[in-house]
Amino acid sequence: MALSIMYLFTKVKSGSAMVELKTLNLKVNHGIEGDINADPISPRQVLIVRYEDIFDLSIQPGELRENIVVQGREFDNFIPGSLLTFESGATIRLTFHCEPCKRIAHLVESLKSIQSKRGILGVVITSGQIKAGSNFQVEANKFPALSENPYQRFLNFIIKIPCGKVVTYKQIIKGIGVDNSYLRAIPIYLKKTLTADYPVHRILDSKGYLITHVSQQKNKLEMEGVQVLSEADLLKNFNKSFVEIKDYLWEDSNLYLE
Repeated sequence: MALSIMYLFTKVKSGSAMVELKTLNLKVNHGIEGDINADPISPRQVLIVRYEDIFDLSIQPGELRENIVVQGREFDNFIPGSLLTFESGATIRLTFHCEPCKRIAHLVESLKSIQSKRGILGVVITSGQIKAGSNFQVEANKFPALSENPYQRFLNFIIKIPCGKVVTYKQIIKGIGVDNSYLRAIPIYLKKTLTADYPVHRILDSKGYLITHVSQQKNKLEMEGVQVLSEADLLKNFNKSFVEIKDYLWEDSNLYLE
């Protein structure tokens, strides 16, 4: 059986329903044009589901909030690290499995029953338009698969932060492909990492303030050429150090393109 696209969906804004379309425009360093999950540093720009999996679970296309429903492929090839190539020349790298969560709990008897069938997330590698009913090819193991463990993705992300650049908690959340609820986990990840040689001093909270979990953070940043300011200079009643994020923020849109 030919490998083909059965359905295409997009979500325009938070709280809105999935919209079925005949075509989707894929854009490198972005994701799906007009989709709420489009983001240059995210490893979850696209969610792809096998029709065979949702059929077995009596789930209707679109209910998992997926973007692409495919059919006719060998299960062994539909794995993180595979490259999907569409008729237009557009390509998607599969990154890691989408984790079952309480948002879809009403669709299944147990979340365990949909483990590994929730779909696989992906990143647009080459721009182009894809169409429902069209065919595509798949090549397994074209890229390293991203870890299914968010903490490991956190480690892999922070080691890439260049000297003289910073990231915020929010950037980390986007860059490792987890829900905003993981913001509370970042301090825990930091504490686990402090004893190892990771550049955690380049991490700021979501407003650009230095964090209490890292010793000598101000000195380490200044040694790398990052200017650290103090709110005492501006408001006269605080002594909280911060960095002008717009001047030093690291945003590598090529993070998952190779």
